[in-house]
Amino acid sequence: MAKLAFLGLGVMGGPMAGHLQKAGHDVTVYNRTASKAEDWVAAHGGAMAKTPREAAEGADFVMACVGNDDDLRSVCLGTDGAFAGMASGAVFVDHTTVSAAVTRELYAAANDSQVSFVDAPISGGQAGAENAALSIMCGGDAGAYERALPIMEVYSKICRRIGDSGAGQMTKMCNQIAIAGLVQGLSEALHFADKAGLDGRAVVEVISQGAAGSWQMNNRYETMLDDHFDHGFATDWMRKDLGICLSTADETGASLPVTALVDQFYKDVQKMGGGRWDTSSLFKRLQASG
Repeated sequence: MAKLAFLGLGVMGGPMAGHLQKAGHDVTVYNRTASKAEDWVAAHGGAMAKTPREAAEGADFVMACVGNDDDLRSVCLGTDGAFAGMASGAVFVDHTTVSAAVTRELYAAANDSQVSFVDAPISGGQAGAENAALSIMCGGDAGAYERALPIMEVYSKICRRIGDSGAGQMTKMCNQIAIAGLVQGLSEALHFADKAGLDGRAVVEVISQGAAGSWQMNNRYETMLDDHFDHGFATDWMRKDLGICLSTADETGASLPVTALVDQFYKDVQKMGGGRWDTSSLFKRLQASG
C-alpha cells in the first residue's frame, strides 16, 4: 500500500479519498475549509494536514480535486504548496478540470521540482465518485501514468492515458462539449413531449431503447420530469468548463456553435437563480419560458 495525500474534499474528492483509505492506503487529506478535513478523518480515518505541503511530505502520490486554475496553482506552488513538500520521484495527479495551459505550466514546474505531473480530469459526477465508477482521461509522461494507474483504478471504471501533458484536459473538454449538446437535446425532447400532451416517461421508455438513448437520458429524465435538479454537477461548474472549452477553441481554430449557444442557455439558468442546480436544469429553463 502507498502513502498518499489528497487535496480537496468536495463532493468528488471526499468520496475518492475515502475509497483510497478503505483500500488500505495511508491517506493524509487537506482541505481549504479545515472542518471538512476534520469530518473526513472522523468518517474514514487517516490524517489531516494544515497545508498542502504538509500533506504531501513523504507521499508517494499526491492527488488533487479542487475548483479551478487558481485553486490548483494555490495547492501546488509556493512555500506551502504541495510541490515544496514532495520528494524527488513522487507523482502529482490532478483530477481538477482546468485549462490545458495551467496544466502545462504546472507540469513544467513539477519537473523543475523533480516530481511528475499527470493531468487526470474525471467524468461521472458525484454518483460516479461515490460508487468508484469514474471515467478518467489522462495526459503526461507514460511512466508516471503507469505508476499512478493502480491508485486511480481504486475509484474508476475506466482510466486511459490519451497523450502528453494537457491531453487529459483536452479530452475532458470533448466530454463537456458532448454533454452540453446532449442535455439540451434531451431537454427539448421532454419539453416537446409535454407541450404535445404526451407522457414523458412513456416517451423515454421507448426512445431510450433506440438511437436516442444516452447516459443523460437514462440517469436524468426522471428527476427532470419531477423538477428535481440537485443530482450532480452544478451549472456554475459547467459554465466554468464550457468557458475553458470555448477559449481553447479560439486558440485551436475549432468551431463550437452549439456549445456557445448552450453556454448562453446555462447563463439564463444562472439568472433564474439556478447556479447550483445540476446541468439537467436546461429543461427547467425551457419550462419556465413556456
